Amino acid sequence: WDAYFVARTRFIDDALEIRLREGLDQLVIMGAGYDSRALRYRQLKDSVQVFEVDHPATQQVKSTRLRQMFGTLPKHIHLVAVDFTAETLKGRLQEFGYRSNRRTMFIWEGVSMYLPPSAVDETLAFVSHSSGSGSSIIFDYTYPSVIDGTCRRRESVMWRRSVKRLGEDLLFGIEEGAIETFLKQRGFWVARNADHV
Repeated sequence: WDAYFVARTRFIDDALEIRLREGLDQLVIMGAGYDSRALRYRQLKDSVQVFEVDHPATQQVKSTRLRQMFGTLPKHIHLVAVDFTAETLKGRLQEFGYRSNRRTMFIWEGVSMYLPPSAVDETLAFVSHSSGSGSSIIFDYTYPSVIDGTCRRRESVMWRRSVKRLGEDLLFGIEEGAIETFLKQRGFWVARNADHV
C-alpha cells in the first residue's frame, strides 16, 4: 500500500507542476486532510489562492497546527470547513473568495470512493460549471467490483478489510473502462486515465 500512496501523490504533484507552468489562479484541494502542497510549492505562495476543503474537525486541527508553526495562517491558504454529505461545495468556497471564472485545478485525492454517488455527482457538477476556462480536476476512484467484493485481487481484499476495520464503507465506484464516458456525461471534455499497472 505504501508504494501506491507514494505513486499517487507523485502523479498528482507532477500534474500540479504542469498546471503551474501553464498558469493557474486557484487550487482547490478537496478532502485535504493534512495535505502540505500549499506549503511545499513556492509558486502557490507567490501567485495562487489555495482552498483546502475538509471536515470541520479536521480543519480545526490543521488551523491550530499552522498557527503554531507560522503565528497566523499563510495568506494564500484558505481552510474551508465543509461536510461533503451535508453542504454544498459552491456555497462554502464562495464564502472564502473562490472565483468561478478563474483557471482552477481541483485535487480530489482518496475521497470519491467514500462518498455516496449523489455527492460525487454534485461535486463534479460544481467543478464542471463553476470554474474558468482551462480548469482541471484530478482524482482517484475504485471499481464497483472492489466495493461489492467480486474483485478478489489481493490488494483489493486487503483494502476492503482495512476500510471495514476503520468503520468506514466504500460507497462509490466507476466501472472499469468507463471513466471517459462517465466524465463526458458530466461535462468534462478531456479525460486521461492512469491505472496502477
